[in-house]
Amino acid sequence: MSSLHRLNSLQNELRTTLSLNDDYRLTVNGEDVRANFIGMQLNSVFQPIIDLSLNEPLGYEALLRAFDDRDNSIPPPDAFRRAEVAERLVKFDRLCRTLHTLNFLNMGRDRGLLFLNLHPELLVAVNSHGKVFEQVLHQHDIDTCEVVIEIHEGAVSEEKLLAAAIANYRERGYKIAIDDFGKEHSNLERLWTLAPEYVKLDGNIIQQATFSPKLQRILPKLVEIIHELDAEVIIEGVETRTQLELAKHAGINLVQGYWLGRPAAALNWAEPPTLRATGV
Repeated sequence: MSSLHRLNSLQNELRTTLSLNDDYRLTVNGEDVRANFIGMQLNSVFQPIIDLSLNEPLGYEALLRAFDDRDNSIPPPDAFRRAEVAERLVKFDRLCRTLHTLNFLNMGRDRGLLFLNLHPELLVAVNSHGKVFEQVLHQHDIDTCEVVIEIHEGAVSEEKLLAAAIANYRERGYKIAIDDFGKEHSNLERLWTLAPEYVKLDGNIIQQATFSPKLQRILPKLVEIIHELDAEVIIEGVETRTQLELAKHAGINLVQGYWLGRPAAALNWAEPPTLRATGV
C-alpha cells in the first residue's frame, strides 16, 4: 500500500471509528504516524519495560509528545488540559491511544505488550469502557489481551465507578495496571478489590530507596504483599545500576527507566533493546 493510500485509509478509518470531524489530520513521516488536533501536533514515543528473568522486554509504555504550532513542546498534562478546556477530552484521549497503537505496529511481530495510560476523567465520563478502542485494535489485528490499560488508582475517589470501569475493560480482554502506586495515599485493600495484573510502583520509591536503608528493608515486604495479591510488580524510574540492584534485591523482575531505555520512536525499538541491565 502506498503511503498516500495508507494515509487516506487511516484518515477515513479514524473519522468513522472515533467519530471525528474535519478538525483533525494525520500525517506520516516515514513510517511514523502523527496527528494534528485542536491546534496541537501529536506523536508517540515508547519506553521498554524489561523482564529481567527473560532478559527481554515484556512490552512498551506509550507516551505522548505534543507540540504547538510553533513547535514548542507541550507537557502531556497540559495537552490534556487543553483538550478538557476545548471539551474534546474523550476524543483526544481516544485519538492519542489510537496514534500509539498505529505506531506500535512499527515494532514488528515480537513487540510484547502495549501499555497505555488512561485519563482518569474517562472512567466517569464514558460507558462501555474500551468498546470503541477495541474496534481500532481489531482493525489492525491486535488482540485486546496484548494491551495493558494503566489507571492511576488514586485519581478516582468513587470506588464503584473505578471497579465497574476495570471490570468492563477486563471483560473485553484488556489487562489492567495500577499506575504510580505509592505516590500518595495508595491503598493495599483497594488493590485486593481491583485485582490488577500489574502494579507499577512510583519512581520516587526506588530513587528514595537509594539513600534510605529503612525503605530498602520495607520494599521487599511490599513486593511480597503485591505478589500475594497475584499481581506482578513493575518498578518505574530506574536510572542507575544501584537502583537496578535494589530492585533485584527486592524481588522485582519487571523494571522501567532511563537506565534500561529512554523513550524513543517505535522504529527505534524494531530490534529489541540492548539490555544494560545484565551487562550486555
